[in-house]
Amino acid sequence: MTDQQGPPLASRQVMSQWWRDIAFLHWRVDPAVVAPLLPEGVRPDVHDGSTWVGLIPFRMVDGALGHRGPVPRFGTFNETNVRLYSVDDAGRHGVVFRSLEADRLAVVAAARATFGVPYQWARLSVDPPELGPEPEGRTISYRGRRHGRRGVGGRIDVEVGAPIAEPSPLDVFLTARFGLHTRVLGRTLWVPNTHGPWPLRVARATHVEDSLVAAAGLPGVTGSAPDSVLFSSGVRTVFGLPQRL
Repeated sequence: MTDQQGPPLASRQVMSQWWRDIAFLHWRVDPAVVAPLLPEGVRPDVHDGSTWVGLIPFRMVDGALGHRGPVPRFGTFNETNVRLYSVDDAGRHGVVFRSLEADRLAVVAAARATFGVPYQWARLSVDPPELGPEPEGRTISYRGRRHGRRGVGGRIDVEVGAPIAEPSPLDVFLTARFGLHTRVLGRTLWVPNTHGPWPLRVARATHVEDSLVAAAGLPGVTGSAPDSVLFSSGVRTVFGLPQRL
């Protein structure tokens, strides 16, 4: 999997959004550990003999339905997701979300009902709220706590480094994912999306305090330092209609 540019959508656009000031923290995991957590009909996607668990905090900005403008107030919020990497028999490489924290209750309810993804209502913050066009050398802090679940959340501090001129095959594998696999009403669906190449930067996690990954069914993973840390100012992504496997 080497293409950083997403393919054109084969169906009409159902929504769009910007993913801003995003940190990618990843840990290597045995595919056999991840396999039982995936929807029926997909298997762990593997790079260099391992599959990967991602802890991904960012700012969702200007979410919109169809080709309309951004949804007022509800289109922008903070999010942190725990994701796995999947591939189906058609060769589509995607992600499976084990959890998605968001600080907009209406968004949580709508996303769970529409796409079956496990959104959770949480109190989240990103500091500073925007890093701007020259983030090198600065630190961004993501904090969160899930409502109704004492002790589920954490804090991630990431120091942003220099731009990556040529992303490695692993960098591309972890970031160039153009769809998600999910389970709705007993059926596994593929939800395609597309976006341009991520403007990736070297990054260093200076503090990782996390219980989201364990709450998502993977205890012990974030007890060690992440095997990969990246940062990006973000991309705009668009989603197409869900398809049955």
